[in-house]
Order: sequence, then structure tokens, then C-alpha cells
Amino acid sequence: GWRWSFALVALLATATAILVRIYAPLGAPAQGASALKELGALRRGQVWLTLATGAIGFGGLFSVYTYLASTMLEVTHASPSAIPPMLALFGLGLTLGNLVCAWAADRALMPSAGVTLVWSACALALYPYAAGSLWTLGPVVFLIGCGGGLATILQTRLMDVAEDAQTLAAALNHSAFNVANALGPWLAGFALVSGYGLPSTGWVGVALALGGLAIWATSYFIEQRVDQRFGIVRP
Repeated sequence: GWRWSFALVALLATATAILVRIYAPLGAPAQGASALKELGALRRGQVWLTLATGAIGFGGLFSVYTYLASTMLEVTHASPSAIPPMLALFGLGLTLGNLVCAWAADRALMPSAGVTLVWSACALALYPYAAGSLWTLGPVVFLIGCGGGLATILQTRLMDVAEDAQTLAAALNHSAFNVANALGPWLAGFALVSGYGLPSTGWVGVALALGGLAIWATSYFIEQRVDQRFGIVRP
């Protein structure tokens, strides 16, 4: 029954906790750390720009994912039994995206964020055309899932710009993605009630991904100007 799926998730979570305990390095507490210092992150413009990039840019993924099952049933005319494999395909894309984006972030952090947002916009633009067939929808859903690697990049970016307020920045990053999780489906819902149909959720996703790209470009431009002014050379 469906209850066993929750039991499986609990087992996976337990296994993950054990592996983290075994393999994650133990870090010493930061000297002079305090809640007041953590709040200092809220004074940094780059922190807010990074959070906004995730809150807007990641919303595109959720605008499609939320209505994916309905799209498969009403547009693709797929069997309900095809939904779990499709969601698994989306999850495989997320896994691969996180692996690749983590590798890219180590080498070119800000450019990799921009490329990932462009990737997401392009994949989401294919969604309305792919929704009519499982054979085309599957690969596109996988590509959209790959764009989820943006989370890894933005988490790394926040660790850099938050300086001595990394704990709060990490928490705010998850808050930003929860905003995206609400904003994407909400805006896609407007498209649906306006009569544009389930495939239009892809175009909503494109708009959000491009919105995130615009915020990223603003952040990158400001950082480049500051670096040039003060002669900062970044790795």
C-alpha cells in the first residue's frame, strides 16, 4: 500500500543520517560566532540577490513539476501507472544536475549559475511541445530535473557572500527555495485559470527562469564592478 512509500523514505533518511555521521568531517565551532553576527548577513546586498535568484529562477521547475501528473493524464493521456516512473526520471535528472553543477561550481561559480538558468529556460521551453507524447515528455522532464542543480550552486555562492553568517545564509537558502515552491505553482495556476492549458506551465517556467537569470546578471555585474574598483582577483 501507499504507506510503505513513507516507510521507504524513512529508511532512506535514516541511512543518509548514518552516512553523514560517518563521512562528514567534524568542524570546530567558529570563534566569536553569535546570533547577532549571523543577522549581519541581512545587510549584504549580494546575499539578497542570491536568495532572489533562487526564489525566482527555481520557481520555473516547480511550476511544471506541480502539474506534471495532471499534464500526463489530461494532455499526454498516459496511464496513471506511468506517473511514478516519470517522477523517478525527474529525480534522476535532479541527481545528475546536482553532481554536475557541484563540479562546475568548484571551477566557475557564477558562470555556472548563469549557464544552469539558461539550461532551465531552454528545457522548460521544450515542455509545451513535448507534453503530447510520453516519448518526448520523458527526456524533457529529465532535462528540467537537471536544472535543479542550481540549488547546489546557490548554496555555495551564499557561503561565499555571507562571510561570517553562513549558518543563517544556509537556512535562508532553503527558505528561498520554499518561496520558489509556492511562487511557481501559484503563477502557473493563473495561466491555467486563464484558459491557457496545462502545457502553458512550461512558459510560466521559462519566464521565471529568465527572471532569475536577470537577477543573477545584476549580481554578477555588481560584483565585477566592485572587483575592478578594488583590484580583487577571484579564483
